[in-house]
Parts: sequence; structure tokens; C-alpha cells
Amino acid sequence: MSSDPLSTDLTAAFAAEATALDAGDPLAHHRDAFVGAETSLIYFDGNSLGRPPRATGERLARFVEDEWGGRLIRGWDESWMQLPFEIGDRIGAVALGAAAGQTVIGDSTTVLLYKLLRAALDERMAADPDRVEIVVGRDDFPTDRYLVEGIAAERGARVVWVEVDTSRGVEPALLRAVVGPHTAVVLLSHVSYRSGFLADGAELTRIAQDAGALVLWDLCHSAGSVPVELDAWGADLAVGCTYKYLNGGPGSPAFAYVAARHHDTLAQPVQGWMGAADVFSMGPEYRPATGMRRFLSGTPPILGMIAMQDTLDLLETAGITAVREKSVALTEFALRVSDGILSPLDVRVASPRDAAERGGHVTLSHPAMRAVTARLWTQDVLPDYRDPGGLRIGLSPLSTSFAEVLTGLEAVAEALRAKA
Repeated sequence: MSSDPLSTDLTAAFAAEATALDAGDPLAHHRDAFVGAETSLIYFDGNSLGRPPRATGERLARFVEDEWGGRLIRGWDESWMQLPFEIGDRIGAVALGAAAGQTVIGDSTTVLLYKLLRAALDERMAADPDRVEIVVGRDDFPTDRYLVEGIAAERGARVVWVEVDTSRGVEPALLRAVVGPHTAVVLLSHVSYRSGFLADGAELTRIAQDAGALVLWDLCHSAGSVPVELDAWGADLAVGCTYKYLNGGPGSPAFAYVAARHHDTLAQPVQGWMGAADVFSMGPEYRPATGMRRFLSGTPPILGMIAMQDTLDLLETAGITAVREKSVALTEFALRVSDGILSPLDVRVASPRDAAERGGHVTLSHPAMRAVTARLWTQDVLPDYRDPGGLRIGLSPLSTSFAEVLTGLEAVAEALRAKA
């Protein structure tokens, strides 16, 4: 570190603050539940892939020995056929503010977004042929934007872009300006993947629905970190991944939420055998099941969904309110440290300063951040990089300590000095 006495004093003050924050953290003991948390590695990418809970290895081993190995094909009749709905309901209760019977585990995020977006567009266009527009933010995650463009081309619809500040996201005034009598579906991110901007779920839902549109929420960067109240918002549809704050593991299947009022009116476009009314009748034609089963397509990825149950246990014990409080405290501390030791190095905060407008990650901007990220990875400090010049600090509340935040940001400062 710098030999500047002021810098040394500031670092010492932050170290004392981190120690005090960790000592007073009611969730600190949960850190020991995660593989690798005891090592010196600094993990700033929990918003891309969460650490695995220690209990998950034991759960997977038991499944292989007792259920897969012991029960074999009987497992489908005994429990596996219902797992997508049982685990879906647990996610709904613990992380989404969703009553039972509206959430299911299924395919990848991309596939589920495709199915629900296509279904919503088709329903709106059938009800009113003038509704041919899909609204999406210009800075939404690439999958979301690519899917919107592809579906619009398939169905003869139009894309309407919401032009946003990349350090923020879609706000009420911006959405109000683009929705109207031609809007069919609005696709929105609850937490922006680049900036961490936290959208107003209730207000944006109301604006879109008042215009006669259906709303599809992307919850990938909020589920398990930020309180979500889909039922209270009156949301129509939502999709989210499970490998970030839900710690389901790389490639773990996504979840889909469909409000009960839409179960009988939406026809999802990927008609597979698991979505049929009678799965094992092998009938000559497809008849959709009732409820959330109609939104399934192929055989459920059982191995891919059982790992997240341990994080759901932890979230249920801690409570999403306490998790959010820890998340805010972590990001507030990260901002204070950045202001103290990184802003003199010309680092700019590219995320909202107001905690009420910020999710679980912070983006720090500097032209050298791509090279800085590559250097940090060789030192076991793992943030991620997002253009333009953004170092993203993803802080998973159950597995991240305040001391870890400080050590990691000190490493960022050293890497910037080395680059200079």
C-alpha cells in the first residue's frame, strides 16, 4: 500500500470499521456454511455464481447413493415428478413473495424467458391485433434483448426500446413515455445487470398494465438478495436464474412465475410431453395440463435443481429482510471504501448511491478496469468486468464478510497503481 500517512490512517480506519461490522453482523455465522469461505480468496462475483454450501456436497452424494442409485426409475413416481413444483413453491415463498402454485423450476433462463415472452405476446395480439409492440430496456442483459428481437421477427411484432442511463435503469417516467395502445408486453429487469439499479416493481408493473400490456420481470440479479413481492405488485410473469444468490451451481435450472389468473389463457410455445395434461398417456395430440405444469416442456433436470435447497434453507432461516439489510450494509461499506481509496485514483461509481435504488452489487468505472480484472484474477481476487470500463463487485450477503470487501478493494487500488 501507499506510504502516504493519510492513506495509511484511512486504511487503518476502514480495517477497524470492517472488524466492528463483522463482529456485529447477525448473519456472520452463515459464512462458515459455504465451501471456500475459510480461504484467502476474495470473491466479488456472487451475483454471477454463488459459492456452494458445504451441505450441498453431502446432499448430492446422498441423492446419488439413495435415490438415483437405490430407487432408480421408481424415483419418478415417488418424488421427482413433483420436485419442479415443490422447489418452485419454496423459491416463491422464500424469495419471490409468491403464493403456492405459481412458480416452477424448469429450463434455462433463456428458454423460460422465450416461452413466457412468446406466450404473453401471442395472448395480447390475439386479444387485440393492434398490440404488436414489445418494450425492453436498451441496457437489459443481452439474452433479454436478443430474445425480444428474435420473437418480434417471428411474430411480426415491433421492438420499442427504453433508452436508459447505463449507471441506472428503467424508471417510471421512461416507461410511461413508451407504452400505449400498441404495447403487448413489457420485459423489465428488477436489478440491472450492469449498474445494480433497483427498479420500482410495483410502480412499473402498474404503468405497463394501465397501458393494457402484460409485464415479464427478469429477477436474475434480485432473487435471494433483494425482497421481491410479485403477488403484491400484481405482476403477470417472471423468470430468474438460480446459480447466483440461490447458489444452485453452474447451469442450475431457472424458475418461472406465472400469476394464477393467467394459467388458463397463456399457451406456451414449446409443447413437450411434461406439459401435457396426462404425461404418461402418450396421446396422439397435445393437450396442455392445468396450472404450472403446462409451462414445462421436457424432463425436469432433477440433479440440477436439488443443490439449491440448502441455500433455500439458509434464506428461510435468515429471512430475506435480514439478507437485504446485510446486502445494503455491504454495498454501503464498499462505496465508502471506494470513495476513500479508489476515487483518488480516478475511479467513478457507476451504480446508484441511494441504497433504495441499488441491488446487491456495485460497479466501479475506470478505463483500465479490464486489465485490472485480469490481474486480480491471477491474485485470487475475483470481481467481473462489464463494458464500458466497469469492475462489478457482487456481494452475496450470506457468504461475504466486510473484511473480505476491504481486502478486495485494497487489491483493486494496488492493481490500478501498478497499471499506472
